[in-house]
Amino acid sequence: MSAEASGPAAAAAECLESPSPAGVEPGSPSYSLKPLTPNSKYVKLNVGGSLHYTTLRTLTGQDTMLKAMFSGRVEVLTDAGGWVLIDRSGRHFGTILNYLRDGSVPLPESTRELGELLGEARYYLVQGLIEDCQLALQQKREKLSPLCLIPTVTSPREEQQLLASTSKPVVKLLHNRSNNKYSYTSTSDDNLLKNIELFDKLALRFHGRLLFLKDVLGDEICCWSFYGQGRKIAEVCCTSIVYATEKKQTKVEFPEARIFEETLNILIYENSRGPDLALLEATGGAAGGGGAGRGDDEENREHRVRRIHVRRHITHDERPHGQQIVFKD
Repeated sequence: MSAEASGPAAAAAECLESPSPAGVEPGSPSYSLKPLTPNSKYVKLNVGGSLHYTTLRTLTGQDTMLKAMFSGRVEVLTDAGGWVLIDRSGRHFGTILNYLRDGSVPLPESTRELGELLGEARYYLVQGLIEDCQLALQQKREKLSPLCLIPTVTSPREEQQLLASTSKPVVKLLHNRSNNKYSYTSTSDDNLLKNIELFDKLALRFHGRLLFLKDVLGDEICCWSFYGQGRKIAEVCCTSIVYATEKKQTKVEFPEARIFEETLNILIYENSRGPDLALLEATGGAAGGGGAGRGDDEENREHRVRRIHVRRHITHDERPHGQQIVFKD
């Protein structure tokens, strides 16, 4: 098919056949039309082998590249049959034309097709369709992305990489039941499950603001760690040793209020510039509970870690009735 360059006026001046569906062959039987106005003239477009009829009004109605082509600002290429040649895929050109006609169009369901349509809309500079495609793609990404992704730590090196790669505060739960040397108390299994359930609930509630990690290889049985800006801020250890009359037992506690409090405390590290020092003073955040540390060196205070051990060591009072009473060391 030989082609020659001609002005847009010559291409648009073709008062041509009645509109035919895409795929009509040039040279097929046609009926002559007399345009009522210059803008109602039909233009024949060959877009990558896909044939389309449309009017100048449609092509020039919005500020797009097609308007530039058919208003004389850009030279167009036509073949011997008067078809305007556009060197693009014609797969989504019908959608482009429908958007120019109506101002809206049903978008493809497929993410791949949405991306292809977005590329064509960008080429033809159809700004409204670009925005619609971008919004639809964003909604699909949000819909398909997991609600809450929790990495499982497989090595200390991997943990350090995860801490260094995120700007979010981090909550880590270490639970490794195989670390126990003794038998468990009757409530320990239930409390261990409660700690894991609380971790899952917190992850669902704060997944957009905090990074949650699981560690099943560490040296503790159940321990929570809280990080801000890559360093450990607090630690809550939930295991203790019960010294009974005949044998030692491991006890797992469930300090729900303390865990929730520490989770809320590290939210102040969301700010990339660091926590508000006045807020830290007011809450005892980095300095530990009770607001102590006003006279401490600021650098030492920033690197201090709150370590809370729930009934870390418990002694047994051998009373005549065999009942137990516990004391904190």
